[in-house]
Formats: sequence, structure tokens, C-alpha cells
Amino acid sequence: MPTVQKISSRIQLLAALLAGACLSLVICRLEGFGIGAALSKLIASSIFIAVACLSGAMRSSYGRMIFLGLVCSWFGDMFLLGESRPFFLAGLVGFLLAHAAYIAAFSVHGMSDRWTLSALLPVALISLLVTAWLAPFLPADMVMPVRAYTFVISLMVITAFGARGAGATVLIPLGATLFYFSDLSVASMQFTRPTFPNYIWGLPFYYTGQLMLAMSIAFVIKEEQRKHE
Repeated sequence: MPTVQKISSRIQLLAALLAGACLSLVICRLEGFGIGAALSKLIASSIFIAVACLSGAMRSSYGRMIFLGLVCSWFGDMFLLGESRPFFLAGLVGFLLAHAAYIAAFSVHGMSDRWTLSALLPVALISLLVTAWLAPFLPADMVMPVRAYTFVISLMVITAFGARGAGATVLIPLGATLFYFSDLSVASMQFTRPTFPNYIWGLPFYYTGQLMLAMSIAFVIKEEQRKHE
């Protein structure tokens, strides 16, 4: 059985490879190299699943839910490689399921009512501002899907802070928050068509957030072990 030190070193190596794949993805997109971008994206997304496995994803209910969310995210990333509306909607569903899995994971961990309620107002306010910002750009058939998605990802962030208040690692709210803001980059690129390529910061936010959620599995396992000592 591999030692804790070996597992940690493997995760560090995977984190470095993930950073390299993310950098490659950004560069390929800037240069218009579609095949390179697709390969870089799928490699990077596969790495955060590998990190979850090395962190002990199958050893706890929390870990299994996070693993499920990462797998759904992988499929979401794959679908978003397509440029048509059906592919975008399929990607949206993939990430919607991922956020639902993360919400389930944070609920399984346990949440602090005080922290959950404290996060509710600021997250809801930001989401309302985002909804108002996107409204003029959304086609009629995308209004409800985007609103539903915004609601679910907001709930994911709120429950992440709730879990932190119940003693969970800070990686959880940090990862959830980075994921949230990375989706602003996706929404901007998809609907507002900015002149600046927002994926330059959005992709690093996304992969760092997913990496943090994958790594949180090991911390939650240690937390549960301490409770039973």
C-alpha cells in the first residue's frame, strides 16, 4: 500500500501536470489550435479525477459525491468542446449535475446553519447582479436554463461555506468560489462576446477550484478519523 508521503508527492506531481495542461489549453485557444485545446482540456479534466482517486474518493460518502461531481464536470467539459447550442446545453446539464453532487457532498459532511445563512445574502446578491448583467444578451430559449443553473451553482457555494462552518477544510469554500467565478468567464464568452478573452483567467480559476475540491477529500477523511479517535 502506498504511503501518505508517496500519495502526497503523486498529488503534487498531478497538480503540476494540471497547471501545465491548463496553460497549454489557454495558449492553444489564443492561437486557435482547436485539436491542441481539446486534448489539453480533456487531459486537465482527467487529472482532477485522478487526484480525487488518490485522495481516497471511494473511502467516504463525501468522497464519492465529490468524485461523481468531478466525473459530471469531465463530461461537461467534453460537451463544451462543441460550438453548437445543443452541445452547450449538454455541457450545462453536465455541470448542473456536478453542482448537485457537490451540494450533496457538503450536506453529507454537515453544515453550520450560521455559516450557511451568513453566505446566503452575499451570494444571492452577486447572483442577482449576474442575472441582470446577462439578461440583455440571453436568447429567449436560454433564459430559464441559465437562471436554473445560476440558482444551483449559488446554492453550491452557499453550502460550501456551510460545510466550512462545520469544521471542513477551507479548500471547500475556496474551490467552490473559484468554480463560481470561472463560470462567469464561460457565460461572458458564450453570450456577451467580449473583446478580451476571459478564459485567460477563467480556466485557471476553474481548474484550481476543481483541484481544491478533489484534494478536500483527503482532508475530510482525516477529519472523520479524528472524530472517531
